[in-house]
Amino acid sequence: MKFNLGCILRYNINEPSTLVLNIQVVNNNHQRICTEQLQFDPEVKFNEYTAPASLTRYMRVNAPVGKLKVNYEATVELSHFYADPNTIAEVPIADLPMETLPYLYPSRYCESDLLSGFVQSEFKELQPGYSKVTAICNWIYNKVTYISGSTNSQTSAYDTATQRAGVCRDFAHLGIAFCRALNIPARFVSAYAYGLNPPDFHACFEAYLGDRWYLFDATRLVPLNSIIRIGTGRDAADVSFGTLFGAVQMEEMKLFVAPISELGEMEKSDFTGMAIAIS
Repeated sequence: MKFNLGCILRYNINEPSTLVLNIQVVNNNHQRICTEQLQFDPEVKFNEYTAPASLTRYMRVNAPVGKLKVNYEATVELSHFYADPNTIAEVPIADLPMETLPYLYPSRYCESDLLSGFVQSEFKELQPGYSKVTAICNWIYNKVTYISGSTNSQTSAYDTATQRAGVCRDFAHLGIAFCRALNIPARFVSAYAYGLNPPDFHACFEAYLGDRWYLFDATRLVPLNSIIRIGTGRDAADVSFGTLFGAVQMEEMKLFVAPISELGEMEKSDFTGMAIAIS
């Protein structure tokens, strides 16, 4: 599948400021960037850094006083890994790859330690494996109401478990915290996603099962095979699309995601109910 995607961000800069942006898509084995364009109006100095493990791309922009427009566009081809969920097992901590261990710990927005008692009582007796993480997503979907504007940048998984309302970011944080409380490594994924209405940056999560990271989205707002990865982190703090240092106000944010080619109907039905990996 191929998608055209991008965003336009407009800022008002009241004093010389620095912006750290995470809006460019990842280029990896399952997601190939065919074309890409990044423009600033006016032109500004910026630096780029790609994290070695996740391939998440960070951009630091030093902006003068005035208006700043950021325009990013890309064409991306997705090549997913599909697997039968019934064949995907949990991995004992003793056998986990070392690089997955940081995703077992509590983090800023995913207080798995505070939720451990509740999670153990709710999910411990479930059959281990992919189905357990699916049960976590089902619980979140059924128990937490998706309400735009119901949370803010300080809302954590513990808050969401208590208040039972949130947006995609909160659903992802709760899924991650629940998984970690059950000794399943889990991490945050920021993304573009085809089908969101209105278009926006999306959040979901991955859990490490079997021999790889599998994608989960408790919001059920979009098909998993329409998610295009931007960044990967312990939680949203690692991959915020924009972190602003200085007197900066966002004036406008527009996103678009449009398919260029889609799977045929037979292929779509073949992949119904399959587990998907995009890393």
